[in-house]
Amino acid sequence: MSEVDSCSAKGCTAPAVHALLWRNPKIHTPERRKAWLACPEHRESLGTFLGARGFLIEVVEHQPVNEVHDPGHDVYR
Repeated sequence: MSEVDSCSAKGCTAPAVHALLWRNPKIHTPERRKAWLACPEHRESLGTFLGARGFLIEVVEHQPVNEVHDPGHDVYR
């Protein structure tokens, strides 16, 4: 049985289908990417939160860590 990556929204356990890549430019180098995972229901609200702070870089399709791992990305579940 494999573990499913879930949405990063507080209290949400839905499967993640989006990865919102972000960084805080005051503390992270330009190469650094952090990721919040989102289900379809929370993709917009998480993106709005990050975008309002100037942190959002891009939104991509989520690929589970066991399929692809880039050491430059931190994923928050």
